[in-house]
Amino acid sequence: MTEPAVIYEDTSVLVVDKPYGMLVHEDWHSGAEGTLVEWFLKRVPEAKGVGEETTKPDGTPLERSGVVHRLDRETSGVMILAKTKEAHTFLKAQFHDRQVKKEYRAFVYGRIHDKWGTINRPIGRSAKDFKKRSAERGAKGTMRDAVTHLERIGVGEYNTEPFSYLKLMPQTGRTHQLRVHLRAIDRPIVCDPLYGEKQLATSNNLGLDRLALHAHVLEIVLPHGQTERFIAPLPLEFERAAERIAE
Repeated sequence: MTEPAVIYEDTSVLVVDKPYGMLVHEDWHSGAEGTLVEWFLKRVPEAKGVGEETTKPDGTPLERSGVVHRLDRETSGVMILAKTKEAHTFLKAQFHDRQVKKEYRAFVYGRIHDKWGTINRPIGRSAKDFKKRSAERGAKGTMRDAVTHLERIGVGEYNTEPFSYLKLMPQTGRTHQLRVHLRAIDRPIVCDPLYGEKQLATSNNLGLDRLALHAHVLEIVLPHGQTERFIAPLPLEFERAAERIAE
């Protein structure tokens, strides 16, 4: 598996470009090899134990050292990891208070007609599949507020099928938020096996074979007091997909 690329490092934090397909940390049900946390601890062994302690259902510890926020396994892009407890507390507070600016890039099925828009839909759990969240009628459990701003970068066709290229700016940080919100407006992200399964089976998928979601920009105040803006370059396959709908 491709290793994370280091974007920035100091004594308090490590900022990386997480590859597509890499789990951030092991899951609840089993251990997982090749996680971002495993890689991080080999590089920064003194960070072991930094962060929130969590256990699996069987009571064994869940290794999440350094983790301040998460990206789905299928999502690539910029992530910040804390090397010290003080840095973890400092960064975590900014995510909690919604002071972190995040920008994603995504391709979706169909045409987005407006240049700018906001999706303001609370997210709960899907009544049909425990793995999924939902922002649609029939969602169950606690409904948590969720807001996503979007900007259309481009729209076009590839082999007669319409697609849109978007900049997504989540104001909140719910699990699967961007994927759920785009599904709720019937514009699921290309190659999404959870929320775009119907389109995935019948579409040309813009020539992609991975989830078309990338965490492109993260702007945050670092423990030394400076606001920094980190950028994970667009994957080559995203640049090619953008060219396909621009032709």
